[in-house]
Amino acid sequence: MTSDRPQAIPGRRRLFGTDGIRGTANQEPMTSETSLRLGRAIAHVVSGDGAGKQARGALGRKRVHRRHILIGKDTRLSGYMFETALASGICSMGADVLLVGPLPTPGVAYLTRSMRADAGVMISASHNSYQDNGIKFFSGDGFKLPDEWERRMEAMVWNGDYDVHRPEATGIGKAYRIADALGRTIAFLKSTFPSHLTLEGLKIVVDCANGAGYHVAPEVLRELGAEVVPVAVEPDGTNINLDCGSMYPEKARSALLEHGADLAVCLDGDADRAIFIDEKGELVDGDAVLAMCAVEMKRTGRLPTGAVVATVMSNMGLDLALREHGIGVLRAAVGDRYVVEAMRRDGHNLGGEPSGHLLFLDHNTTGDGCLTALQVLALMTEREKSLGELRRIMDKLPQVIVNVPVREKRALSGLGQVQARITESEHLLDGRGRVLVRYSGTEPLARVMIEGESEDEIRRLAQDIAEAIQSNLGLPA
Repeated sequence: MTSDRPQAIPGRRRLFGTDGIRGTANQEPMTSETSLRLGRAIAHVVSGDGAGKQARGALGRKRVHRRHILIGKDTRLSGYMFETALASGICSMGADVLLVGPLPTPGVAYLTRSMRADAGVMISASHNSYQDNGIKFFSGDGFKLPDEWERRMEAMVWNGDYDVHRPEATGIGKAYRIADALGRTIAFLKSTFPSHLTLEGLKIVVDCANGAGYHVAPEVLRELGAEVVPVAVEPDGTNINLDCGSMYPEKARSALLEHGADLAVCLDGDADRAIFIDEKGELVDGDAVLAMCAVEMKRTGRLPTGAVVATVMSNMGLDLALREHGIGVLRAAVGDRYVVEAMRRDGHNLGGEPSGHLLFLDHNTTGDGCLTALQVLALMTEREKSLGELRRIMDKLPQVIVNVPVREKRALSGLGQVQARITESEHLLDGRGRVLVRYSGTEPLARVMIEGESEDEIRRLAQDIAEAIQSNLGLPA
């Protein structure tokens, strides 16, 4: 007899990547069957030994704490399928489900925390097209699921350890629809905007990518007084991220120029990132937003460590701009998960990525496109400056990337000729540029990235390093 359980590869994690689970909808691992098992696994993990734990209720009376797990989703057609499967698995393990429907990922993180749920689940593949979907998990504090939990859930999906803990009929969980989830999220976002400010007089284009923020983002801006020009706010299950949103800002730019708006905000499918367009139609990425917010937060005494966390892909123009204001830049691996880990470890409250994932840990536990927009708008309003003026705080250095196909991924530190070229390049740049050489995580490639003030110089230096790699590891001609 053949089992229908997905087959694990020994010693390799098949499900969880750096940001949950993602894949083509209705193909492993993004199937109803695996989602049901994941629902059982998360319910079992949050219940400790699988049984309800005692808590002290009113008047000191002991009671059994019933576990609650919150589920949200974006606007993909397949979201209904995964929502139902996850809820079924969770209820089968004796935990209750709180269904909030289409809601931004940061909204799910916030509600998980504010409603005292034991865990949260977001069904989304972020900026991918509708054919894909994914599942992200949050612990009760609103942060991404710890690695240990993911490892335990991974094992349970493969071996079915939770099966022995299924409750009897009287212990099966229930599912509840949370009718005011949107209202709660809108109220939270408005609370992050300074009460003495208003958006009256501003015209704002907001591109919601036909995704999870299609209702929340325009409503928050309207309630704070802005005139809103909505773009991509008619999701049909298949048009999420389709030629719109943070990956395709052309529609928002056209709307901005047509309506003479003050700026445009472009969200992605689950609204955890935001890219901006200034009043002249110029793109403003996450690095520029990080720079302007960092300087303002330091000026107002809200940057306690005097530093921010960026990633290895952030432009060195960020370092140079913040250095002038006495602000340090720490670099984490690519991915908002790693940015958050570095922030929490060292007590930083501001971090982000060029892609528009900005993290304001004083307000929320994950990247939040709507929250980022409000912080930028508060800065514009408080300083009485346009976005185009604010963005001048940072000048991007020219950047060159050369990809070298390799036959193997040997440690670069052991390649003397390559290291010599890297050292020589760093010496020539003399602190006004940056060299980053690394292997691709998904392809047989070495990537040579150099930033500096002269594009001709960095292109020559990058080619020199690439040739050294080619002579040591390159594929035969």
